[in-house]
Amino acid sequence: MKITVCIGSSCHIKGSRRVVEELQRLIKENKLEDKVELVGIFCLGKCQQGVSVMVEDQFYSVKPDTVMEFFNTEVLARVM
Repeated sequence: MKITVCIGSSCHIKGSRRVVEELQRLIKENKLEDKVELVGIFCLGKCQQGVSVMVEDQFYSVKPDTVMEFFNTEVLARVM
């Protein structure tokens, strides 16, 4: 599974660094390093919608305080 997080200026201001750090922690904590690839991109073209995250080809708006819920419902549910 590939997770792409926007790290462009608009998403950076909205907390993309914290989203990336939390996703890294959750991936490691759940021992999914061999199943989940986490990458950054400078723009996903949805700047108004918060920290833009793509899982495969599906778009999500994730905030630093919703990363855990996103991870449980959209990542763990798919790889477990």
